[in-house]
Amino acid sequence: MNNKFNYDKFPVVQVSGNPADCLTGWESITEELNRRLSGLKKKKTVVAVECYHGVNEVEIVSAFAANCAESTFVLSSESMLSEQNINDFFHDDITDDELFGYMTRYHIDRFFDTKRVENARTHIRNLNQNVVVVGIGAAYVYPDADILVYADMARWEIQQRFRRNEVSNIGVNNKNERTALQYKRAFFVDWRICDRFKKSLMKRWDYVLDTNAAGQPKMITRAMFEQGLAQAVKRPFRVVPFFDPGPWGGQWLKEVCDLDREAINFAWGFDCVPEENSLLLGFGDIRFELPSIDLVFAHPQELLGVPVYGRFGDEFPIRFDFLDTMDGGNLSLQVHPLTEYIQEKFGMHYTQDESYYMLDAREDAVVYLGLKDGINPEKMIADLRTAQETGKFDAEAYVGKYPAKKHDHFLIPGGTVHCSGKNSMVLEISATPYIFTFKLWDWGRLGLDGRPRPINIAHGEKVIQWNRTESWVERELVHRAETLSEEDGICEERTGLHRQEFIETRRHWFTKPVLHLTNGSVNVLNLVEGAEAIVESPTNDFEPFVVHYAETFIVPAAVLIYTIRPYGESEGKKCATIKAFVRHHEDE
Repeated sequence: MNNKFNYDKFPVVQVSGNPADCLTGWESITEELNRRLSGLKKKKTVVAVECYHGVNEVEIVSAFAANCAESTFVLSSESMLSEQNINDFFHDDITDDELFGYMTRYHIDRFFDTKRVENARTHIRNLNQNVVVVGIGAAYVYPDADILVYADMARWEIQQRFRRNEVSNIGVNNKNERTALQYKRAFFVDWRICDRFKKSLMKRWDYVLDTNAAGQPKMITRAMFEQGLAQAVKRPFRVVPFFDPGPWGGQWLKEVCDLDREAINFAWGFDCVPEENSLLLGFGDIRFELPSIDLVFAHPQELLGVPVYGRFGDEFPIRFDFLDTMDGGNLSLQVHPLTEYIQEKFGMHYTQDESYYMLDAREDAVVYLGLKDGINPEKMIADLRTAQETGKFDAEAYVGKYPAKKHDHFLIPGGTVHCSGKNSMVLEISATPYIFTFKLWDWGRLGLDGRPRPINIAHGEKVIQWNRTESWVERELVHRAETLSEEDGICEERTGLHRQEFIETRRHWFTKPVLHLTNGSVNVLNLVEGAEAIVESPTNDFEPFVVHYAETFIVPAAVLIYTIRPYGESEGKKCATIKAFVRHHEDE
C-alpha cells in the first residue's frame, strides 16, 4: 500500500449553489414555519412533525416551544398502546431469538390504541390555539394537519444512539437493553413500519428535517427534496460510507480510507447498503443528510430499472461492503440460508447470496469455502456443538481452504460454508439481506463487548449444502474469470457470480475509455485498481464524476450509457473496475 489514497468519506450530490435552500438551526427553521403558518390566515393551525424511529422528539418540542407562537403540544406516543400490549402484539415478529425475527407485515396503526387516537383527534379539533403534534405516527394521529414536517433519520445514526443508550424501540422503554436486541427489533419491526408509513407520506409532506446531528437541525422543502433525488437518479453517485470495528477486524481500511488511527481496528466498511447508508444533498456548502433508501422509495424504476423493480419492488438488491482482516483474524465460519428457508423462517423473499472479491491479500491469505470430500455431516455438526463447550474445532478437517491473492473472486451461493481468513481485504459483493448469517464456529473468541458471539448451528445445519465439496467448489466457485472481449487497452471479464445467483459481475481492465450500458439494471461499481477514474456521459446528460481507488459508486438504470476512463495520476496507467448488476437476460 504505497499509493496515495483519496477515498472520499463524505460524497455529495450537489443540488444547488444556494445555501439558503437549506435552513439551518432551530431559529431559522421555526421562523420559516411561522411565516408559512401566518400566510394561511387561520385562527388556529395544526403542525404535524412526523418522526422516523430514533429522532429526538424532546429536542423538537423544546425548539418549537421556544420559537413558535403559543401552542399546545400533543405527543403521538400518548395515543399508543401500552408497552405490554405492543410487546405482546409484535412478539411473533420480534421472537425470542437473540439475532433473528420475522419481517413484520403490519403498519403504523398497530402501535396505537384506537380509542386514544380518537380522543386525541377530538382534543386537537376542540382546542382554541395552535397545535403541534410530534412523534412517530404524528401524521396518523392527526392526518389533517395544515403543515406536515417529516423528521428523518439515517439507520446508522440510530444504531449509534442505541449504543449510547439514547433511544428505545417504538412504544417501549428499553433504552438500556443490549444494542443487538434493539437492532434486531428495529430491523424486523420498527423500520419496516416506519418505511411503509414514510412512503405513504412522501407526496404529502411540506418539509423534511435532518436531525442526525444533535442540536444541528437542517430543513428543506419538499420541492428541494424532490429536486435533489431527481438529480441523483440521473447521474452516478455515492452514498456516505460508515465503518465499524469487530473482533476479527484489521488495519487496511484505516490507511486507505483515512480512518481513526487510534481505533482498535475496522472490520466492516459499508459503502453501498442503501437501507442503512446516508445520502448527502449539497446546497452551496451546506450538507443535508437523508437515508439513501429515500431515493429507492421515490424513484424505484429509474434507479433500479423496470425489470429489477418488477422483481424486487422498491428494495435495492445489490450490496457492496468491505471486510478487513489485515493484521486481524479469520471471520466466523458461517453459512447463509437458502431462499426457501429465509422466506419461511424470516419473511424475506430473497436470500443472501454473496461473493468475496480480493481487493488486497498477503501471501498467507486464504478463503475457507465449501466442505472437504468425504466428510461425515453428522460428525461435523456434533463437533461444532462440542466446540461451543471446549473451544476447539478443527475447521481444516471439514472445510476447504484455498489460497487467495489480489483480484481473485470467490463465489458463495447460499448454503455454502465459508469465511475469509486473516490478512486479506475483501470487497464483498452480494445480495442485500445482510444480517442473515448463521455462525457455525467463531474460533473460540469473544465479541468486542466481552460476550460470546451467538452461534447458529440449529439454523446452519438445516441449510448447509453437503454436496458442495472440494471437487465442486474448485470447478464452480474459485475464481472463474472468463474473458469476454479484448481489444487494445480494454479487457472485459466475467468473474461471477454463480449461475444460481441473480447478480452478474464484470471486470474491466482499461487504459482508455470503456463504454458501459446499464441494460435495464442499476449498476454498482468499485474502482479496484488505479488511483482515479472519471465517469462521463457520451451524451452530456450528467456532469463528469470522479471516483478514487476502493470507492463504490452507483449508476442508476436511467443513465442508460456511460464511459469510464483513467483520470488524473492514473492517466496512461491500467485501471480496473468490478461491476455488478441484476441478471435478467439469457445472454447476460
